[in-house]
Amino acid sequence: MRVLDAVTAVLVCDGEIFLTRRQPHLTAFPGFSAFPGGKVDASDGPHPLGHPLLAGLDARLLAALARELHEELAFDLDAALAADEVSAVSLLGTAISPPIIAVRFNTRFFRIDLQRKPAFTLDPGELSGGEWASAADWMHRYRQGALLLAPPTHDVLAALVAQPGSRRVSQLGDYDQFDGTPEIEPLHGVFQLPIPSNTLPPADRTNAFIIGDAGAARLIVDPSPANHAEFDKLCAHLVGRGISEVFITHHHPDHRQFANALARHLGVPIAMSADTRMRILKRQPGWLDGLTVRTRVDGDIVTTWLGHPVRVIAVPGHDEGQLALMPDNRAWCIVGDLIQGVGTVVIAAPEGDMAKYFATLEKVIALQPQVIWPSHGSALGGTFYLEQTLKHRRLREAQVKALSEGGQSVDAMLATMYPDTDPRLLPLARMNIDSHLAKLRAEGALPA
Repeated sequence: MRVLDAVTAVLVCDGEIFLTRRQPHLTAFPGFSAFPGGKVDASDGPHPLGHPLLAGLDARLLAALARELHEELAFDLDAALAADEVSAVSLLGTAISPPIIAVRFNTRFFRIDLQRKPAFTLDPGELSGGEWASAADWMHRYRQGALLLAPPTHDVLAALVAQPGSRRVSQLGDYDQFDGTPEIEPLHGVFQLPIPSNTLPPADRTNAFIIGDAGAARLIVDPSPANHAEFDKLCAHLVGRGISEVFITHHHPDHRQFANALARHLGVPIAMSADTRMRILKRQPGWLDGLTVRTRVDGDIVTTWLGHPVRVIAVPGHDEGQLALMPDNRAWCIVGDLIQGVGTVVIAAPEGDMAKYFATLEKVIALQPQVIWPSHGSALGGTFYLEQTLKHRRLREAQVKALSEGGQSVDAMLATMYPDTDPRLLPLARMNIDSHLAKLRAEGALPA
């Protein structure tokens, strides 16, 4: 696993901190609020350490920091130092991203105290906005569910609320340190648990979620640990969390493995759609024995989040009985396998239907939730990736139609459309081709 160096700038002026909003199309932390910065390039540095405020700091990291500030904000750090517009530069600490992320970063957080607020020009390719506010105001917005934050960003802001003049943030460190089951809270009140699971490559984890206000129902969504050891870790992790229901988005095993055992262990009901229940019992007749099963339908209120009712949304296509969850203010939507943060969604008979999948994507895009949570991968700010998935599926369908009209068999289409695909994934790609063909034939776009 690669570990790369990165830098970020905590710009402080008159008791306020500058935070950017990352563009929703970015592959890393799309739509998140973040400090400006990025990875250290091979071409960086060393920075000429001519200013006394930079004494003792790593020259190469400073070169990367100056470059990133210039690229993202059109801010010239060297000119600001020369003009005595910087009063202090401090290394707050280093955050090491966990190994559940494909590429790990050692990110150094530099605090830069400014005498005045510069007129920044934001790079539109990277940033959709930026704003000055106090650390307390930023944390208030986070607690209101209005900010999507990576854990180190949250920890820096929280530390500067407690000690505004801090030059060191002790919370920064190795974010691989947890009690056995990883958990993050990028959006306040939505706890994401990326648990190792028996899912399809390239993914190797399925997100479980804990949602529900104090005093309301507390749900754990899609717990599916890969084995008994991970199940035991999860059970230990949930002690004292007040879980009152296990909720399953759909029937596929990587979304429900050990979910029945967890409901029995916790002594709570298990909830799902009627279709999901039918498909589970068809495969495993005794899977729900001894459990109270709650049947959920579109529009059901299952709990509250920050006072907002959280409702069930029917999202068929990948699976006929798949359910999503979204609060009434549309701040977020847990969409199951409607899209993938890692890999590609498979639409396969008998439970999959490409026409319904298209319609469901259109439906959720129209709802415009502010944050999308797939079952595999990280939170996504906005609906950009839903829109791109729909666009991609439409292009694939046009390709399937053209190749079919040209007389190509499914095997020939597979070779044409997926020439560089991992051979393990080709059977899944074939299922998607078959589903596109079924949709085209049902719509009369191809002969039956």
